[in-house]
Amino acid sequence: MDHIVTVQDVVTAFADFMEPTDAELDAIELESPLILAEVDLLDAHIVTLDRTPNELDARRVRRARNRVLVERRALANRAFGVSGGAA
Repeated sequence: MDHIVTVQDVVTAFADFMEPTDAELDAIELESPLILAEVDLLDAHIVTLDRTPNELDARRVRRARNRVLVERRALANRAFGVSGGAA
């Protein structure tokens, strides 16, 4: 009879030393408005999957797409402001 044995690394995959660093958490916080805008866009697309999009659906997708573009621009501007100069 073979015994099933777990691997210790897999069991303790979320040990304290594997937590995200402060820099990683700051980067997530910086990108969170864009992530939320992309989730809204995905939701708008999902709504239209099982039916023909009507005018309201098209408007919702368009607004969500515009919000994603605005958030991408804002993130790029923040990243440019943090890094400093021009190329």
